[in-house]
Amino acid sequence: MIELWTAHDASAWRAALERYDAVVARQEVAALPALDRWYHDTLPSSIAGRDPAHVTHEELVRVTEWKMARGVWRARNLALVKGNEPERVVRLSTDALRTIPDASAPIAVLSALAGVGPATASAVAAAAAPAHYPFFDELVAAQVPALGPVRFTHGYYARYAVALRERASALGDGWMPAMVERALWANVGGKRGSTAV
Repeated sequence: MIELWTAHDASAWRAALERYDAVVARQEVAALPALDRWYHDTLPSSIAGRDPAHVTHEELVRVTEWKMARGVWRARNLALVKGNEPERVVRLSTDALRTIPDASAPIAVLSALAGVGPATASAVAAAAAPAHYPFFDELVAAQVPALGPVRFTHGYYARYAVALRERASALGDGWMPAMVERALWANVGGKRGSTAV
């Protein structure tokens, strides 16, 4: 494993990003590969195909399951997310996604839903607008020295998102914050530890 954050060579970043699917498969979480494909391949077009853009209650539950399958399973948070009224999920996600590209408003609005903190909110925002928002993952945040210890707060997410946006801009060539996040996560081998080469 290389210390990717300090690498200025875009080929190192591209190699890490190309390992993402293999690292997902190595997590030994049966549902993760299918959830990950849905999250990256289906959900963004579903959101974009709606006028106004929003997520449904079922999608919010699946996003939460994806986030937990990729990280730490928190049954209480999932129960809270499932307890949200479907109409409120649509209304608040519509309000949140209307604020894109505001740096932090979508995260704050979505966090008004039960069981939704900055990480889950960022997962929705990243699916809707990967060019503006990275998913908030503690394994990724821990690789960005200037951020300090990981804290799941709105202020910390704002600093995290700025750092990943700046890195995407520096890498150029079509890089987006969501791609930077996936490359960094794959680089450390996901939650099971460093298995990347």
